[in-house]
Order: sequence, then C-alpha cells, then structure tokens
Amino acid sequence: MMVADMNRLEQAARVSMSGFQDPEPPPAPRSSHLSLRLAAVALLAAVALTAVWQLF
Repeated sequence: MMVADMNRLEQAARVSMSGFQDPEPPPAPRSSHLSLRLAAVALLAAVALTAVWQLF
C-alpha cells in the first residue's frame, strides 16, 4: 500500500469518527494570569516598602 493511500484512509477514518467523538470540554480558566498579577502586586509592595524604609 502506498503512503498516499494510507494517508487517505487515515483521513477518511478521522472524518467518519468525528461524529462519534465526545465534544471537547471548554478550556480551563487560566490561573497563570492570577499568579502573574499576584507576583506583580507583591513586587510593587516590596518596592514601596523599601522606598518607605529608606526615607526613615
């Protein structure tokens, strides 16, 4: 069997099986944005505390 024939068979199998597959679940919410925001707030707080500590 030729490679092109195998590719066509594989593609046909995917198309025929697409009706039987479960729908994909919705993407999970991204927690990386939350952790990035928390890190930014912590960094800003550390800079502010350092600036205040240097003034006194």
